[in-house]
Amino acid sequence: MSNVTATPNTENVLEEAIRKADPYRGKGTPYLHLPSEYGFKKDHIKQNPTGAVVVPISLATTFQQAAPGQTTAPEDPNSFGMGYEYSRTGNPTRGAFERALATAENAKFCVAFASGSAATSAVVHLLNHGDHMLCVDDVYGGTQRYFNHIVHPSNGIRIDFCDMSGDIPFEDETKLIWLETPTNPTLKITDISRVASFTKARKNCILAIDNTFCSPYFQTPLENGADLVVHSVTKYIGGHSDVVMGVVCTNSEDLYTRLRFIQNGIGAVPSPFDCFLAHRGLKTLHVRMEAAARYEYYFSWPSNIST
Repeated sequence: MSNVTATPNTENVLEEAIRKADPYRGKGTPYLHLPSEYGFKKDHIKQNPTGAVVVPISLATTFQQAAPGQTTAPEDPNSFGMGYEYSRTGNPTRGAFERALATAENAKFCVAFASGSAATSAVVHLLNHGDHMLCVDDVYGGTQRYFNHIVHPSNGIRIDFCDMSGDIPFEDETKLIWLETPTNPTLKITDISRVASFTKARKNCILAIDNTFCSPYFQTPLENGADLVVHSVTKYIGGHSDVVMGVVCTNSEDLYTRLRFIQNGIGAVPSPFDCFLAHRGLKTLHVRMEAAARYEYYFSWPSNIST
C-alpha cells in the first residue's frame, strides 16, 4: 500500500497558518480583508474584478440605468441584490463597509447611518405611537436626552429607565428594551443573556444593545440573544476621531428590511468618504482594542507591571 501523503487544501493551510500566527484571537487578519474573508475565496475575483485591495470611494449620486426602473449592477454584493440608482438608497462604498461590519459583529445584516444618534433614531422608528420601551438607568447622555425630550413628547412613546440586573418592569405595550453594557461613561455591566431570556418570552419585544464601548472585538451581543446591535462608529470602530457615523446590525431579515426602508426614507446616510474612513478604521480595531485592554490591565492593577 502506498504511503503517499495527500496534498493539503491550500485554503485550509492558509487558514490554519493565520490561526496560529494571529495574536488577536482569530480576528486580526479577517479585519484587514473584510468582507472578502482573507481575499482568497474562489468568487473573490467576481466580486472585485479590478483586484483593488482597498474599497474605492464612489462619490456618484446617481447611477446610469439601462431602462427606467432598471437598476445597475444588482449582481454586486455591495448592492445586496438591489443594484444602484441613487446614492441615498445604495452606494458601493457604503455597502462594502456595511458588509464588513456585519461580518465583524457575526451578523447577517448591517445598516449604516450618519451618526450613532441617527442609528438610535432608526431603531426607535420601529415603534408606534402608544408603545412602551424600557431603557437601562445608566445610559449615554445623548441617548437619554433624545428619549426624554424628543421620543416621549413628540412620538407618544412612553419610556421607563430601570436597573436591568433586577426585576424588569415589562408592560403589555413594551416593544423595545434598550441596553448599554458596558455603559457610557460609568461602565455599568448587565448580563445580556439574562435580559434576552425575558425578552424572548414576550411577543414582539425587541432587545437592542448599544455595543459601542466593547466593540465587536470584545463582545458580539447577537450571540447572547440580542435582536439588534447599535454602534457609534465615531468611537472605537472609526478609531481616528475623523468620522461621525452609526450602524445597526441584526440577524433578523424582517428587522433588516424595515431598517433599510427607514434608512432610505429618512435619509440619514453617511457619505461615501466617511464610509471609506470607517472601513479603514475597522482594519486596525483589533490592534487598538488589545492595546486598550493591556493598558487597563496594568493601570488598574499596578502590581501586574512586574509580571
